Amino acid sequence: MNGILGRLFRGETTFNFVGRRWWGFGVSIAFVVVTFISLFAQGLNLGIDFKGGVAWEVPATTITVEDVRAILDGNEIPTADAKIQVLNGADGKHIRAQVGEISTETRAIVQAALSAKAGVELQEVSVASVSSSWGRSITEKAVRALLIFFVIVSLYIAWRFEWKMAVAAILAMMHDVLISVGVYSTFGFSVTPATVIAFLTILGFSLYDTIVVFDKVHENTTRYSASKVSYGDIINVSMNKVLMRSINTSIAAVLPVLSLLVLGSWVMGAIALQEFALALLIGLLLGTYSSIFVATPLLAVFKDRERKYRSLQGTLRLGEEMARLAAPSKKAATRPLGDAQNVGSTQVDIERETIMASSALSHPPRPRKNRRR
Repeated sequence: MNGILGRLFRGETTFNFVGRRWWGFGVSIAFVVVTFISLFAQGLNLGIDFKGGVAWEVPATTITVEDVRAILDGNEIPTADAKIQVLNGADGKHIRAQVGEISTETRAIVQAALSAKAGVELQEVSVASVSSSWGRSITEKAVRALLIFFVIVSLYIAWRFEWKMAVAAILAMMHDVLISVGVYSTFGFSVTPATVIAFLTILGFSLYDTIVVFDKVHENTTRYSASKVSYGDIINVSMNKVLMRSINTSIAAVLPVLSLLVLGSWVMGAIALQEFALALLIGLLLGTYSSIFVATPLLAVFKDRERKYRSLQGTLRLGEEMARLAAPSKKAATRPLGDAQNVGSTQVDIERETIMASSALSHPPRPRKNRRR
C-alpha cells in the first residue's frame, strides 16, 4: 500500500497538526460557547434520581402512551415535564411514566387507574419514589471524585513527564467533560446516575489516548535534544507516528459501545444501557478529538515559549522535510532495542571490558623457577 492509507498504517504521514492547531482550537471554542449558552438557557434535563419524583411501570398489554398521559392529566399531574417511555424487556413491553414529586394519595390513585386500564393486578404496577436529596448526594460524590481524579492524574503526569504536559492533559479532559455535558443540555438527553458514571469513565479513555501521544513526544524530545529542531516539529513527527494507533484504539472502543447502544437499547429496549452507552459514545469521540487537536497542540503552545525553542518558534518542516526528520537514522537502526540513551554507554562498557579481558589474557608468561637437581 503506497497511498494515504498505506502511509497512515506505517506512520509515514506528514500532516501539519501544529500549523493548523487554531482550526482545532476554533472548533473547541465554538462547542464550549454553545455549551454555556445551552446550560444558561435551558439547563440539564435531570432524571428522577436527581430532582426527585415518582415513577410508575405498567405492562403494556391494552394500555398505550396516550392512555397513560390521559390518566396523569385526569389527576391534575403536569405532563409537560413528564417522561413516558416504552420499554422492551424479556417479559414483554412495559410503559414507564416519570413525574415530579406528588402526594402519597395521588400515587395510589394513579397506580389503581393504570392497573384498571391495563387490565392487570395492582401489584403488577410498580411504583418507585426517589427523594431529590439522594440525587444531590450522588452529584456531590461525583464532583468530589472528579476533583480527586484530576489532582492524582496531574501529579502523576508531572512526575512521569513534566508539569506542562499535566496542565495540557487536564485542560483536555475538562474540555471533554464540558462539551459532553453541553451535548446533553443542547439535545435534552436525560441525565441519570448511569450518565454520571459514563462521564467519569470517559476521562480514563481521554487520558489514555493523550498519554500515548505525550509518551511519543517525550521520546522524540530526547531524540532531538542535541539538534536544532523546533518543538512544533517534534509534535508533528510524534503525532504522525501514533496517529494510526489512536485511530485503531478509538475504533476498537467505539464498536462495543455502538453495539450497546443499538442492540441493547434500541433493539432490546434497555433504557439504562442507552443512557450509559450514549454518554460513552460522545465521550470516546471527544477523547480522541481532544488528544489530537487540543491536548498536544496546547503543549506546543506552552513549550514554544521556553528559551530553548523560542528562537525556532514557527519554524516547521513540512512534506518531505518532515518525512526525512521522522526517518530513523542509520546509526540508530544498527542499535539493539532498548533505551536509546543507554545504548552508547552500554557499547562503551562492552568495549572497555573486552580490552581489559584481552590485556589480561595477553600478559607475558611468568619466568619458570630453576629446579634443584
